[in-house]
This record gives sequence, structure tokens and C-alpha cells, in this order.
Amino acid sequence: MLDTSEREAAILQAAQNLTFAAGMELVPDDRLLAEVAGLVEWPVPLMGRIDPAFLGLPPEVLQTSMREHQKFFSVRNPKTGRIEGFVTVANTETADHGATILAGNQKVLSARLSDAKFFWENDLRVAKAGMGEWLEGLKSVTFHNKLGSQSDRIARIAALAREIAPLVGADADVAEKAANLAKADLRSSMVGEFPELQGLMGMYYAREAGLPNAVALAARDHYSPLGPTDTVPTDPVSVAVALADKIDTLTGFWAIDEKPTGSKDPFALRRAALGVIRLVLGNGVRAGLLSKFEFSLRQTLEALDFVEGKYLFRHLASGEFVDELARRRAVYEAFPFAPWNLEVDPQRWWTPVVYEPFDVAKWVESPIWRVACTVDVMNWEGQRVDFLGAQEAQHELIVQESGSLLENLLSFFHDRLKVFLKDQGIRHDVIDACLAMPGNDDLTLLVNRAKALAAFLKTEDGPNLLQGFKRANTILTQAETKDGVEYSYGADPKFAETDEERALFAALDAAESAITPAMKVEDFATAMEAMANLRAPIDAFFTAVQVNSDTEIIRRNRLNLLHRIRAICSGVADLTKLDG
Repeated sequence: MLDTSEREAAILQAAQNLTFAAGMELVPDDRLLAEVAGLVEWPVPLMGRIDPAFLGLPPEVLQTSMREHQKFFSVRNPKTGRIEGFVTVANTETADHGATILAGNQKVLSARLSDAKFFWENDLRVAKAGMGEWLEGLKSVTFHNKLGSQSDRIARIAALAREIAPLVGADADVAEKAANLAKADLRSSMVGEFPELQGLMGMYYAREAGLPNAVALAARDHYSPLGPTDTVPTDPVSVAVALADKIDTLTGFWAIDEKPTGSKDPFALRRAALGVIRLVLGNGVRAGLLSKFEFSLRQTLEALDFVEGKYLFRHLASGEFVDELARRRAVYEAFPFAPWNLEVDPQRWWTPVVYEPFDVAKWVESPIWRVACTVDVMNWEGQRVDFLGAQEAQHELIVQESGSLLENLLSFFHDRLKVFLKDQGIRHDVIDACLAMPGNDDLTLLVNRAKALAAFLKTEDGPNLLQGFKRANTILTQAETKDGVEYSYGADPKFAETDEERALFAALDAAESAITPAMKVEDFATAMEAMANLRAPIDAFFTAVQVNSDTEIIRRNRLNLLHRIRAICSGVADLTKLDG
């Protein structure tokens, strides 16, 4: 068969016939089907059975081992739901109808699955003992050379998951425990052999260890969603840990200035941001992201050696830091050449390091022993305040750095959200009109507003009201610029000269009385329906009334009336951002 698609169809049909005849079913695997079709010229599918000794392995382990090592398709028993057989594809027909080929493949498969069984049993021993061996091992696994080990990262994620838990309806203690154990399987033998099983094996190990099901599900699901079509977790604990995991990734790489640039995104930060967006929207999470970003970012910054080139004290709390320096001073002053009154660059802070056993040669050559202020041997106690002040300055620096980083990170999220909503048919200007409103870090609120505005603009009243609003805003803005005053003093109906003016006053009163309570409960559809009722009165007003009257008091009153139009409409969304 020369045509690849023809080979794929032939393999699939023959494999399904074999499994059906045996009362089994073929597990779909399109990627493997395409790969195998490219390896054989004359495909001859053969079906075999898995040795019962290996049927106790998780089905994903069996499927992964057979697919990755042997290029076998998995066969499931529909009655038990277990993987109990396989289909291999030979490249030729044989006189014994493939019996020799099948026997050889089964022998090789048994050897492979023996390894998997050994990994599984060894891992179960560690899991049932509390996974402490794996957690300890993660201390030596580097996540990033500037962001510490996987163990450091897990501690940050656990603290953040605890913060997020109440927002998603999860128990804070369970969420923290789940986060602490979610990545333990990274040190397991099975994940070492099959990295693609990370998370999934964590679920099995957590269950075997007798942990709550919520902890097990979080281990499996906290990496999700991995892409735009991946399933979004819904279990509250899983959502809390998944959000914490992705937010820690984003704030961490923002803190060390490893943001995506152009088409380059080596740490998949765009995917992480999309994951946060889908988790929040998919679960209707109501929360301002900025506070969670700030919590996560401060954790990261406080653990860094430097921020923007400024060195920080990170090893000791302020009081312990001073006491430790006192101890080291006692060691150093035994040497007559110890220069404790060196003048130090006030723009740099250096974490003091002592070499134990004390090595004079290293100490003399290294600048790292220097500290953030001059130490007076004769007046040590007087210097404690200076050291504590340096600690306070460090925290102030973190606050300053957090502000700019948070603003930049939120802007990045907004860009990702625009792409996400554009794929759902929401115009970019509609999103901009909603981003300009308060609470734009609450993604659920933001999207609900954007969807309501998009629906409103598709009605007959929407575009027409927008034109009336823009006309009112343009006239008002020009007058305010010319007069150097803001017309926001409140229009008075007693100065209305025409029926159209009086009708507009009444319409604005009615709209405001409907919009205000609707906005309090975030009923954007009702608010915009009330706003739509302004279309006809605004059109009639501009048709019949000249705003710039020759009578100044009338002119000012009409400009104040236009301000009221702008204020009422802008309470729903910033309509000045809309095209058209």
C-alpha cells in the first residue's frame, strides 16, 4: 500500500475486527496510528494477550509502556474496563499467520512490563510511607537557577493555594496539603521512566497512601488545562492548586525578568496565563487576581538574592540577622587586620557569608563578607538599628518592585484575554471598553460585562445609541476644553425650553433608576436594556435642540445634561473605547 491514509484505514479496520471478534475493544490512539502507518508497507495487525501478572498495573502505565516501547495498540475488556490485550502490526504475512511474531512480541512485552511492575511496587512502598523520600529528593531538583528548587517552589504554591482556597470553595488545609504533595511523583521511578505520566501517577500514589480523594485529584489535575481544548478541572481543591501552580510560574518568571518576547516563550508563560483564564472562567471564580499575584510575587521576591540588581538579605530574619553578625564579629575581631570600618557602597547590599572553618585567605579575597552599613567594633549595639533599617528598606524595595511588575503582569493577562475572547467572537474594542472599568482584574466580571456589551451592540438600538453617546461626548469634551471647566454640576429641568429636553430629563431619570440597582448586582443585560431606552430621547434631543444656545445659562444647563448622558452610559462600560 503506497498511500499512508489507506494504510491507516486498513490498520484500524483490521484491528477493530480482531478485537471485536475477541469480545474486546480497541483503545483509540490517532497519534500511534499515524506513526505505525508510516513504519509498515504491508500492514498485518495481530492481537495478543497481556500476562495476567501485569493486569494490576494502572491502565495508563500499560498503555504508555506498550505505545512508547513497542508501538502496540491497547485493547480493553469492556466488561472489566481493564487493558488486557494489545494489537501489534507486522509488516508481512507469514505462513504461521503471525504466531511466531506474536510470541516474540509477547516475550519482549513481558520484559518491559516487568520493569514497570518493579517501578510500581517500589513507588507504592514510598507512597504508603508518606512520600517523604520523594519530597526530600525534590530539594535537590532545580526548578530554575534563580527561582530555587522544586521544593522551594512547592512551598510557595502551597501557601498560595491556601490563600486561593476560600475563593473556589475549597478547604484551605486540604488545598495546602494537596499542593505540598502534588509534585511528589516527580521523584518516583515510574515518572522517571515515563515523564508524561506525571500527575496521573501522583493520583494513584495518593490513593494508595490513603489520602483524601480531593488530594489525589489535585495531583492529577493541577497541571491542567494544558491547552485551549484541554479539560478544565472543577474539583475545588484541584482548582486552587492548579491556579496556585500557574500563578507561581508567572510571577516567578516576571520577577526574574524572563517574560515572553515576540514569538519566544521558552517557559510557556502564555499557556500558563491561558490556563489561569480558563480555570477562572470555567469555574466562575469571583476574585481580583491582583491580590493573588501580589501575594505570590512577594513570596518570590523575598526569596531572591536580588531585584533589579539590588542585593537583598534573604537568609535570616532581621533580628536573627543582627545576632548572627554579632557572632561573626566576635570571630573576626580576633584578627588585628579585620577592617570593620570599611566604607561600603550604600547602593549595594551584600549578604554576609562566613567560611567555617574560618578561612582567612578566602575572607580577605572575597567582598561578600561586607554588610550594608559600617560596623563600629566599639559601638556594636548602636548599629543594630542600622541593620534593622536595612531590613525595612529591603521590604520597601520589594513593595516598589511589586507594583511595576504587577501592572505589567496584569497587562499581559489582558492581552491573553483579548485573544481568548476574540476566538469567541467578541470584538477587541468591546474588550477595551470593559477593561477600562473598575475591577478589571476580576476576569469573570470582565467577561460577563464584555458579553453583555457585545450582545447589546448587535441589537438595533446599540449602534444608534452609541452614535448619540459619541455625539454628546464630543460636544461636551470640546466645550470643556474651550471653557476650561468640567460640566458636572447637575442639569436642572427648570431650564429646559423644549419638550425634547424635558423628555430627555425624564428618560435619564428612568434609566438611572434602573441601571444603578442592576449594576450593583452585576446584571449587565438589564442595565444595557435600560440604557437602550435612551436611544430615542437622545436622537430627538439632538434633532430639535441646539446645545450651544446664545443664552449662557441655557447652554451650560444643556452641557450639564450631556454630562449626565455620558456619566450614566459610562457606568456600564467606557463607550469612548468603542469603534463606530
